[in-house]
Amino acid sequence: MGKSVLVTGAASGIGLACTKLLLEEGHHVLAFDPQGEKMRAELPECDEITFFSGDVSKTEDCAASVGLAVKTFGGLDALVHWGAAHSSKRWDELDADECNYVMSVNVTGSFLMSQAAAKFMMKHGGGSIVLTTSTSVLFGVTGGNGQGGPAYVSSKGAIIALNRSLARALAPTVRCNAVSPGITETAMLDGYTDAQRQVMTGRFPLGRFGKPEEIAHAAIFLISDKASFITGEVIHANGGSNFN
Repeated sequence: MGKSVLVTGAASGIGLACTKLLLEEGHHVLAFDPQGEKMRAELPECDEITFFSGDVSKTEDCAASVGLAVKTFGGLDALVHWGAAHSSKRWDELDADECNYVMSVNVTGSFLMSQAAAKFMMKHGGGSIVLTTSTSVLFGVTGGNGQGGPAYVSSKGAIIALNRSLARALAPTVRCNAVSPGITETAMLDGYTDAQRQVMTGRFPLGRFGKPEEIAHAAIFLISDKASFITGEVIHANGGSNFN
């Protein structure tokens, strides 16, 4: 029997790939993204999907998206939260406005989406939450040419701590885990030069960047019953780059 899943960042990249895979597997999906028209253009119109255009850093949008999922599909079994803001500015380029914006979307947004989902799940038999951190946290990436800068890296580090806190607070009713993608073939790489791509690929024992579908499968595993004894963990889907 399929699950009811809320997916953020569903208009592009890993979130789009995840939404498509969930639909293929017979799940019901509420697709959430601020780019409403793009999301609808990229995804099929069918009974198994409904759309919500909103901002994850706004409490009312997070609550409304959960409410719509429950109203449309009769419940909410899982949240897979890919939605994020990127920042490539280096330490001497970054200002308070951009730093605060990235933190608001990535950290506060992760909390607010989790809070909204958990309020329903804790009262209705449980569920699973998957957040998104980044392999950039392991390397302390400094920004420039499309790479995550200090605002982005700091926000993704905070999500690891948030994941651990939520996993303990919501247990045993709700499981909370995170996926840590390595460099993945998405629009976030548009700023990479050819030389940079060659250098960065050399850090991967598997010899290539990830595909959005490969990262999405990690999250789909975590919300599945096969991961029923996993909570508070981070799955590193990064081609082995964390030990190279």
